Amino acid sequence: MAQRLALQRLLSLPARGPLAPHGRALGTSAGRRSTFNVQDGSDFQDRVVNSPKPVVVDFHAQWCGPCKILGPRLEKLVAKQEGKVLMAKVDIDDHTDLAIEYEVSAVPTVLAMKNGDVVDKFVGIKDEDQLEAFLKKLIGA
Repeated sequence: MAQRLALQRLLSLPARGPLAPHGRALGTSAGRRSTFNVQDGSDFQDRVVNSPKPVVVDFHAQWCGPCKILGPRLEKLVAKQEGKVLMAKVDIDDHTDLAIEYEVSAVPTVLAMKNGDVVDKFVGIKDEDQLEAFLKKLIGA
């Protein structure tokens, strides 16, 4: 009986949009839209190489400790740019071909791309001031 009541309550809740794996609704803020996970080589070509906006490409791995620190820090700073720059996240274990093509030999590796070309790059973790300078150089601010 208690399970049925709980299920009825759950089914009567208003829809909150897509749910993240941890059960919370996913946000649709400008920051979230400016960062995306690359799905495959074709997606990378469409959304990164052919992008009219500059793109920061974060090559990372789930098992990489420094990546877990750098990723959110970089996402936050990209979101602050209010759409002037996009951020593509590429998991090297899922997209080995892209990692090889862009000569990624360690993670995290971050590329700055403009008009399909790599214009800047760094490997390893950076503090917020260094990341801001990297982004400003990319967007020409």
